[in-house]
Amino acid sequence: MAKKDDLRREARERLKAEREAEVRRARLRGRLVVGGSVVAVLALAVGVGVYAAGAPGNSGESEAGDKPFVRPANTSGKDGAVVPYGRADAKHTLTMWLDPRCPYCAGAEQGLGKTFKEQADAGTYRIEYRFATFLDGALGGKGSKRALNALGAAVNESPEKFMDYLQVLYANHPAEEKDDKFGSTATLLELADQVPGLRTPAFNKAVKELTYMPWVDKVGQAFYESGEKGTPAVYLDGRKLEVSSGDGIKSITVDAWRKLVGDTLKS
Repeated sequence: MAKKDDLRREARERLKAEREAEVRRARLRGRLVVGGSVVAVLALAVGVGVYAAGAPGNSGESEAGDKPFVRPANTSGKDGAVVPYGRADAKHTLTMWLDPRCPYCAGAEQGLGKTFKEQADAGTYRIEYRFATFLDGALGGKGSKRALNALGAAVNESPEKFMDYLQVLYANHPAEEKDDKFGSTATLLELADQVPGLRTPAFNKAVKELTYMPWVDKVGQAFYESGEKGTPAVYLDGRKLEVSSGDGIKSITVDAWRKLVGDTLKS
């Protein structure tokens, strides 16, 4: 009888250990990237060693080489690290931190991207896009940085083409961040075909030759220097707003977002 009790206890302990391991894996896959909780950041710091330190190179291997720093047109802030979209006379600012490989960022853009654009076009707020590239460093690969280089090439064409291309990328986002789909130049160019007029010679050249990689490195470093802990992170006039529904990578509904914005601006 005692032996059976010991076996049952061992089985329960194994099951508990397996569940705890799965929780840790889930945090590494998702919530640490989305929510930026202290526990999640520490988990990532342990996993890659440098995430929380803010040291250069945290975002993965640089492909900037000896390329000169080129700041894309239509950017703002130090080193052009901010990509603004919307009316210059808007009284409010929506700040968005995104990593191109982050599936939760994709969920936010898939669910709310058209509404973000619609409200910015109407002057409800002006969007300031800021980017992270830490998933390249955390998971290996080049997709975050290469996608951001391509986005730099798009905003160099116009803010409108940037916005359209951003939504195309997230609409065609890989199911898991470990899939380095955006590390392929051919894929980035193929997706750009979905944005009318984007495939100019200048855009093609910048994507193929990684023209904006020195800019990408500065943009990624600005994320660490900001003290931000994960993506997506969304702020309206400095007040943090939750865009995740808590159901997988899905965003809150459009109606819930509109109400959240309205309530925030009234308060």
